Amino acid sequence: MARLKRPWLYISILLFLLLLHGCSSLDYNRKPQPTVKEIKEEELDPLIVPETFIIGSTESPQLFNPLYSLDESSSQFEGMLFDGLVTVDEQLRPKPHLAEKIQQSENGLEYTVTIRRGVKFHDGKELTADDVVFTYSIPLSPDYNGERSSDFEMIESIEKLDKYTVKFRLREKDASFLPVTLSYGILPKHLLKNVQVAKLKEHKFNTSQPVGTGPFRFVKWEKNGFVELAANEHYFLGKPRIKLIKYKIVHNQEALYEQLKNGEVHYAPEIELTNVKKIKRLRGLDVQSNISHSYVFIGWNEKNELFQDKKVRQALTMAINRKAIVRKILHRQGKEAHIPETPIASIFTDEIQTLKYNRREAKKLLKEAGWEDTDRDGILDREGKDFSFTLKTNKGNVVREKVALLVQKQLKEIGIDVKTEFWEWEDLIKQISPPNWDYDALILEWSLSKFPNHFDIFHSSQREYGLNFVWWENEQADLLLSKSRKIMDESERKQIYKEIFQIIEDEQPYTVLYYPKEFRALPERLNGYIFHPKNYFYKVHEWSFSES
Repeated sequence: MARLKRPWLYISILLFLLLLHGCSSLDYNRKPQPTVKEIKEEELDPLIVPETFIIGSTESPQLFNPLYSLDESSSQFEGMLFDGLVTVDEQLRPKPHLAEKIQQSENGLEYTVTIRRGVKFHDGKELTADDVVFTYSIPLSPDYNGERSSDFEMIESIEKLDKYTVKFRLREKDASFLPVTLSYGILPKHLLKNVQVAKLKEHKFNTSQPVGTGPFRFVKWEKNGFVELAANEHYFLGKPRIKLIKYKIVHNQEALYEQLKNGEVHYAPEIELTNVKKIKRLRGLDVQSNISHSYVFIGWNEKNELFQDKKVRQALTMAINRKAIVRKILHRQGKEAHIPETPIASIFTDEIQTLKYNRREAKKLLKEAGWEDTDRDGILDREGKDFSFTLKTNKGNVVREKVALLVQKQLKEIGIDVKTEFWEWEDLIKQISPPNWDYDALILEWSLSKFPNHFDIFHSSQREYGLNFVWWENEQADLLLSKSRKIMDESERKQIYKEIFQIIEDEQPYTVLYYPKEFRALPERLNGYIFHPKNYFYKVHEWSFSES
């Protein structure tokens, strides 16, 4: 599942991902009582209390429930609070996590999962098969109104065999079941069993007092300010060495740089290219980088009649100079992109016919679609209406803002009037989410799933409540996307996706712009850190500070 990345949508998709686990008998009808000592600012001084870890980000989580969260920031955070039956290592290989053992039937339609014994929620209640059955019943309910239903569609039934064993039965083979479906977090039946599924998305569990089995437990969330966590001393993989975590929401990348410089932030998992050189010069900090498992794109809202003709979408893509974006804005710290999959993915291919930068051909296609400058004002028009639209992206992301302005300039050269708007992340997510779809076009970033699966983003069934927020529909693509999910052989799946990517390239629901490079700033004296392509806080319970 993709996750929207905000720097990152990124929307996401999002995708795409970490795991949620439950909690115990808390009474939501009374005022929540503090479960740990409140963290005071002076206690967070990294020089005085090095075991306190301060994370800085321009992205704010939206909620803490992977069955409903859409953005990458929420997903990353959920990984510290919750655990799933399966996790993936730094090579993106699935590994049992809360599951002690997973057995698959010969026909590939049954999975028997044995759960670890003695795993406790933060409030002391033991995790059992009841919690697993309860969690997976939610996205299977007809009242489920989240965006993740496609990851659970193949489940025919889930049965509790005993206190620590469950059996999943699938309708058809599903290549993504083990690495994706079984990685979702387990919600607490004892806490949420009386909440109607239709009301769960808006329930206060998701925002005010999440309780899980993860290495850290929730303390406080001041929306758009900070989130505070404290170590789970009874974590089943061992007590975390860092006692406290403060996740600070910083207004923009420049402010993030200043806080890294002043020691007010230890770790910035998403620093923009514009700050990399400056941060590398700061004493005591290490900047690590790698190709991001994501892509940046422009999504064209096909509910808007401007973008319903594929000739128009093709023309827009051909009028955008992606090489110039990579050269002028990314300073070559990225790669020009055409298909919605990264080069490190098993299904990636460069064997498709792609649309090249060609302003003359773009103008020709627009003319064929009926767009000409009949009143000679420099703007194309059709039937008395100018070709004018608004391009949105998230405020504070300097790179995306620069990309938007360059795209605005490039499209003006072929007679298209583009207005740019930069919105706070939370507001932007609301605008593009159902039932609003309040945008013309937007620049976002999809953080791709650990397992290649584009059903969620491009299948027409995902338009109403899924992640296909551009409202694209193609019958042949639908058939191939559905077929790809049942193919267990990797080489065969790659061939199917070659066809899918060619259709997407021809249809252009997205203009895929580039594959970014990601940069993470962390203290040199941080021990145990592993650069994981999908998890900023991989094995966070093993992190520690060495003496300064």
